[in-house]
Amino acid sequence: MTKTSHGNVSKLEPAPSKKRDASSSGHTRNSMDRSLESPPRKVAKVHPFFSKVAAGPTTSTFQWLKPSLGPKRTCLHGTHLSPQSLPKIAVFDLDGTLIKSNHHNRSNATALQWEWWRSSVPSNIHQLYQSGYSIVIVSNQALKPRQLDDWKRKVPLIAAALPDVPFRLFAATAKDGYRKPMPGIWYELERIFNDDNVKIDKSTSFFVGDAAGRPNDFASTDRKWAINVDIPFFTPEEFFLKLPSAQYSLPGFNVSALPCLPTILPPSDIIAPSNSGTELVLFTGFPCLGKSSFFRRHFAPLRYNHINQDTLGTRAKCVQAAQQSLQAGKSCVVDNTNRDVATRKYYIDVANKLKIPVRSFAFSGSIDLAWHNNLYRAYNLPPTLSDREPKRDLVPYTAFLSYRDNYEEPHGNEGFSSVTKVNWNFNGDQEERWRWGMWLQIDGK
Repeated sequence: MTKTSHGNVSKLEPAPSKKRDASSSGHTRNSMDRSLESPPRKVAKVHPFFSKVAAGPTTSTFQWLKPSLGPKRTCLHGTHLSPQSLPKIAVFDLDGTLIKSNHHNRSNATALQWEWWRSSVPSNIHQLYQSGYSIVIVSNQALKPRQLDDWKRKVPLIAAALPDVPFRLFAATAKDGYRKPMPGIWYELERIFNDDNVKIDKSTSFFVGDAAGRPNDFASTDRKWAINVDIPFFTPEEFFLKLPSAQYSLPGFNVSALPCLPTILPPSDIIAPSNSGTELVLFTGFPCLGKSSFFRRHFAPLRYNHINQDTLGTRAKCVQAAQQSLQAGKSCVVDNTNRDVATRKYYIDVANKLKIPVRSFAFSGSIDLAWHNNLYRAYNLPPTLSDREPKRDLVPYTAFLSYRDNYEEPHGNEGFSSVTKVNWNFNGDQEERWRWGMWLQIDGK
């Protein structure tokens, strides 16, 4: 990237991206970063039309497209003029990046008022468009209905101040798979471009956002979103003002930091003996720690009956199903959270009356890991896997808190012949692992 003598961008060609370590602190420096090391120069004055826009009537060709995107229509999608799908895309956050943020002042009187983040922003955006970039805006807007309506009315005013720049705008209105850092909007963007027979060139595309994990930033979701979709990232200060990169950190749960552990402990335990008699197996663990997958992998081939409260509806029906299975001489697995001694006792009592042994498999993993897996399977499964797996709705966070606060570790003195610990290990192909390994948890949950 080069600059004019006034500090404006004259040629906007980001350098090829370099892989970033999501867990590291400090910004990866590429050729665009190095071009920003010289002291910032004064920005040339622009016409007052580009410097500040207040509420008022205007003419705009911006339109909100119907229906909104997503199974619950939670992702707004709008276009200004007729944006083309081009291999290079310049993606921008809105509040705090293109315009000044007014999150702390959302009164009726100021709802439609806005101001460019810096006066050079519109001319920079125009030059990007002239250089062959598709312009895309990606914003989180989980607002109350009245505030969201006001925000939707403000967007055409902003578009009117870019009269010659076609762009697309996506806005996530709920805390679901479209909300940054989750990559749902990027998948929609790829779909739209694929429909136009255009493949996005990630090496020349980039994202600019202010939620970058710096000491005074309110979040790090923008930088995490760029890492998730694998395109270079810049803060507004780096991109528009040519300032050097600042130190940052990425708080929150990062699956790449998980240790690799043996599947079961002790390792000498046998998961599913092939020649044993009838037995009862109780699973214990947070939701979303792989209990059902473990059953399908190890017990289903041996024709154990699968008993699950998500399917049967109540614990009483699960206890009844376990009793019927054991009385018929069929081994079974109770695939529930079974969080405490009192819950497990219902099943152990049934087995004891029938003189049938009971084994425990305790699934180990933190609440953060369980919640991450919950987000992954609800929002970020690859299409190939989602076709094979049943659709999973998001389990409420309160269910994880309730389990954690009431958990009692299983012990042999409850009546188990053995207690085996099962550690979490991801099983899946490269595409599945890539999606599972993303930053999925929203800052400040």
